[in-house]
Amino acid sequence: MEYGECPMASATALQPREVTHVQTKYRRIVTPIPVPDSVPILESLRKHEPLSMGGQPPVLWDRAEGICVYDRWGNQWLDWSSGVLVANAGHSHPTVKQAALDQINHGLMHNYCFPSEVRGRLIEELAGVAPEGLDKVFLLTTGSEATECAIKLMRQHGRTVGDRNKITIVSFVNGFHGRTMGSQMAGGWPGQKEWIVNLDPAMVQVPFPDGFRQTDTSFDVFLKSLEQAGVKPEQVAGVMLETYQGGSAKLAPVPYMKQLRQWCDKHDAVLTFDEVQAGFGRTGKYWAFEHYGIQADLICCGKGISSGLPLSAVIGRAHLLDQFPPGSMTSTHTGNPVCAAAALASVRAIKHDGLVENARKIGEVLATELGRLKQRFNGPIGAADALGAVATLQMVKPGTTEPDNTLAAKVVMGCIERGLLMFAPVGTGGGTVKIAPPLITPPDALREGVAVLEESLEEAIQ
Repeated sequence: MEYGECPMASATALQPREVTHVQTKYRRIVTPIPVPDSVPILESLRKHEPLSMGGQPPVLWDRAEGICVYDRWGNQWLDWSSGVLVANAGHSHPTVKQAALDQINHGLMHNYCFPSEVRGRLIEELAGVAPEGLDKVFLLTTGSEATECAIKLMRQHGRTVGDRNKITIVSFVNGFHGRTMGSQMAGGWPGQKEWIVNLDPAMVQVPFPDGFRQTDTSFDVFLKSLEQAGVKPEQVAGVMLETYQGGSAKLAPVPYMKQLRQWCDKHDAVLTFDEVQAGFGRTGKYWAFEHYGIQADLICCGKGISSGLPLSAVIGRAHLLDQFPPGSMTSTHTGNPVCAAAALASVRAIKHDGLVENARKIGEVLATELGRLKQRFNGPIGAADALGAVATLQMVKPGTTEPDNTLAAKVVMGCIERGLLMFAPVGTGGGTVKIAPPLITPPDALREGVAVLEESLEEAIQ
């Protein structure tokens, strides 16, 4: 069992349980969960959609505003999912919503790669929030598309500055970069690659120094892992990593990352940060790699870029983005005008509403509270981490680091039934309870969510 898999996907999840009535400012539960009237719809989805789509808690979203999600039967959840780390500026942020509506009403909903003013304004805005020297922006649609593009750019750079053997892409064990072929080969979950069969031998993974499951966090592990894989430094075209791994909320040690930056510089390898989850203020800094005090060559971003509509981007150095001639690196929905308008409004809202700083404050509360919960439930909680508005509890079988996916699923479902919305457990063995509230979440709502989480832990651990 790997990233995103958990017992919550079983058919028994559609059996309504006894209702627990809840009524607060942010939460309201007035029916059993799942709502009996929603079950036929959920069953229809299961019948006609792939099995892979059935893994989330049985909550039928009707609308979402601010920090809350609603169904059409009177239930209201305080959202700790952000729709999988998308709604950074909150759900249906008024200016984001209005920007998309204005663009639709203006009469331009698609224009392929033909220039548009709204795309130009968004690209200028993104270049403005990127670190100095990262001046080029390529708009795409999904995070997987962005990471695939980064792989292409890293490999092309290697072929340009080296010989035909400078093509190796180094990524990290337990890393996640998407579900398309290239992104899954770069990912660190072997089970997700079995369908590919003929894996690219020039894509290798090294341990991520999280200090929990990989206890040796020295940079020597990186060097030794390459040596064991038979990879010479001059063969490496680029290194790609999630700034924090999505199955936890742990950064690598700063000294390790500084050495990695120096190693990439020495060997002319491109350093790419996958910030699809981490960007746009999520971690309490605009870009999560700022925690390391180093510079990226390429940034892959998405999710929180628009706070709701499908858009992603690769941001990077001009000599990397300009490797391909006109017409040879494009995407059908590049900078879709409606998505671009929403993203422009979202990026500005994050800046003008002080959401990066608010995420930092959220992280301070979560770090303190989750630390307290780990002390209280020390056996089943193997690790508790918070980094801005993303946090995790890694549920384990006591005395081990072996994930307890059944317990994690019980905790999440207990929260759902009490009006606190989270997505299905993630990470190694599906044992991680992940917390990802919108960056606009106020202190009282945050503390209410922590109280609900503690109640759910009490019930699940009994």
